[in-house]
Amino acid sequence: MFAHPGDLRAAAVAARGGVRTAGRWAAGDRQGRLAAEGRRRVPEPVVKDDPGVRDGRHRRGRRRRRSDRRVSPGGGSAGVSTQERHPQLAKIEVHRLFRQFQVDRSPEIRRTLIEGHLGLVEYLARRFAGRGEPLDDLVQVATIGLVKAVDRFDPDRAVEFSTYATPTIVGELKRHFRDKGWALRVPRRLQELNLRLGSVIGKLSQELQRSPTVAEIAKAAGTTEDEILEGLDSAHAYRLISLDAPASDEGLTYHEQLGDQDSSLAALDDWISVRPLVQQLPPRERRMLYLRFFKGLTQSEIADQLGISQMHVSRLLAKTLSVLREGLEG
Repeated sequence: MFAHPGDLRAAAVAARGGVRTAGRWAAGDRQGRLAAEGRRRVPEPVVKDDPGVRDGRHRRGRRRRRSDRRVSPGGGSAGVSTQERHPQLAKIEVHRLFRQFQVDRSPEIRRTLIEGHLGLVEYLARRFAGRGEPLDDLVQVATIGLVKAVDRFDPDRAVEFSTYATPTIVGELKRHFRDKGWALRVPRRLQELNLRLGSVIGKLSQELQRSPTVAEIAKAAGTTEDEILEGLDSAHAYRLISLDAPASDEGLTYHEQLGDQDSSLAALDDWISVRPLVQQLPPRERRMLYLRFFKGLTQSEIADQLGISQMHVSRLLAKTLSVLREGLEG
């Protein structure tokens, strides 16, 4: 089965919605006929099973794209990346640059090596994202680690630079969170434990499909439950929040949502101590204390409820309080 090459080209042009001028295929010419110039092209066979034919495209177009490529001075195609032509060339180039940098310590080579590994920097920085630090700041910190790795790398080692640089960059990021990310000074062991707990809890949550218990976290982290609780508590010292900052969509601040001091809490200890003594008082004295100190009534109001004079209430209160005082002191 043969197909006119113009049919395929016209179909492609129509699909793109493009418009061709006279002498080329017109977008409206669905049959793929030549325009007024009257030139004819020799049809080429199209094999249905040819892997070069996909979605109505002839492999001739693929050959044309290859022929359009410019040949680089090194003999390769300029349109193909170095990594596609030579998968190992990038590593060889890095090794060669480090060899040269080891000899002359050229700033240009140093900059080239740093810029060539910024992708590794961003990849490692993103692993620490979501911990309250902007990604741009983490990239800058990771870049410092990359610079240190470039300056310290020995090309004579039987290890790739990316393998060597990764621990250095990660260590710089961890040091940043440990030393500069904490609003309050926390012991180093708790800082490192807090960083480790994030990954442990995340892994357990995925495996268990629920929030892990303290015992499960301690077992996975290889430490005690007390250490886990202490590490979790230390996370509250990582970032301070202003009391004047908005705490809700309603515009209320954290300070406005704080409760008032309950004055009765201050007397709680005293009440616990005096309660056994109060239970030993006669019913009338107990009721009088209740009305005076819990209901907040005046002596006159208490006198009305008890059916006695205000003076009598005053004397009874003084006597009762004296008994309680002696009981506490004795």
